[in-house]
Amino acid sequence: VLFLQIVHILNMTSAKIVSFLLHPEESLHSFQIRIEFETGISTGNQELLLETGICLDPRKPASQCVIDGVRGWDSYMVYLFDKSKTVYDGPFASRSLSDCVNYIVQDSKIQLPIPQLRKVWAEAVHYVIGLKEDYSRLFQGQRAAMLSLLRYNANLIKMKNNMVSASQQLKAKLEFFHQSIRLDLERYSDQMAYGISSEKMLKAWKEMQEKASQCAQAEDIGYLDEQIMALHTEIVELQKSPYARRQGEVMESLEQRAIDLYKQLKTRPPDHAYSDSTDMVKIIVQTVQSQDRVLKELFGHLSKLLGCKQKIIDLLPKIEVALNNIKEADNSVMQMQGKRQREIWHLLKIACTQSSSRSLVSSSLEGTASTPATAWLPQSSSGNVPHPLSSTAAPEDGEDFVHVIEENMNYLELFSSILQEARQEQNSSMMVS
Repeated sequence: VLFLQIVHILNMTSAKIVSFLLHPEESLHSFQIRIEFETGISTGNQELLLETGICLDPRKPASQCVIDGVRGWDSYMVYLFDKSKTVYDGPFASRSLSDCVNYIVQDSKIQLPIPQLRKVWAEAVHYVIGLKEDYSRLFQGQRAAMLSLLRYNANLIKMKNNMVSASQQLKAKLEFFHQSIRLDLERYSDQMAYGISSEKMLKAWKEMQEKASQCAQAEDIGYLDEQIMALHTEIVELQKSPYARRQGEVMESLEQRAIDLYKQLKTRPPDHAYSDSTDMVKIIVQTVQSQDRVLKELFGHLSKLLGCKQKIIDLLPKIEVALNNIKEADNSVMQMQGKRQREIWHLLKIACTQSSSRSLVSSSLEGTASTPATAWLPQSSSGNVPHPLSSTAAPEDGEDFVHVIEENMNYLELFSSILQEARQEQNSSMMVS
């Protein structure tokens, strides 16, 4: 008997405790089926929390409810919440009175012998203590809900920071991409009159520019950020609320008064004297009224906690979608950037090849033996059709974006200077001819 594992489930929707004997190696799902039979809450809607706010892991056995090294009647208390509900409004009836206590409550003026009065008042004290303990356990359930909410909020903040960071990186890459493609288009237009042209490439670049503008929509996370900040403010207010702290001081004071009354009665000699129960009944009534008040406040606060938690649960998938959209847009921008860079270098290769071939032809016609120089001939003097540039593959994932930012402008300026030098050498070669 000493080694039996008993788990007590406090149903927060009804404020009632259901106790279970755990079977050896019983799965959590099997345990939840038994809970469903006793409470009426389906396994899919059950949320089982420990006092620390940790939710039971469905992959582990039901014995995870038992905390090692702790003994006592309420050592293995688990708090049951219904995930289909976010408002717990009761009413939650107080524990029932015993027949003896109910007898004196109905008529507090009735005179009873001292020995009999001792037994009745002992049950009355037990009842008052029970009301206070009921509230204490429900408060622990509310605290478990608060700790669970804070765990969800921590996860929300982590995901929000990842989303904001990814959005800022995408914004920076898009700004760089727009600046670089504008420069590319300007320099391309400057050299079209005497250099290489490709309508296909020009069209592809303009399509990239439009696509980059569409990618900017993914970085717009302002609406999500506003919802998260509003929810964070609401959670902070709930933490500061007086209802987030124990409100049982009045009940504890009434409990002590009931114990003191019983001690005074116990010291009286068991003679044939009689006495009424007016003072004890006042304490019972005040305790019941106090419990009603604090429970109403407790479950009102609990409903707000569960409402915030549901908002977080609804927000998490939206953040996941936003993160995926940002990652897709980021990959698209990097692929377009890499593709355009390879097309520029391919264009430079074609220009250099054409310049070398023109110099060789010019030298052979004059019979000179000089080394062919890199020169460009205007397209107007040649009957050749401009070389179209075919699309190239996307860059490898993981390309060093920082290196691209540092080198991109340098290679653009280098490309422009090479074109100018090639044109000068071409003019010099034609004058010699």
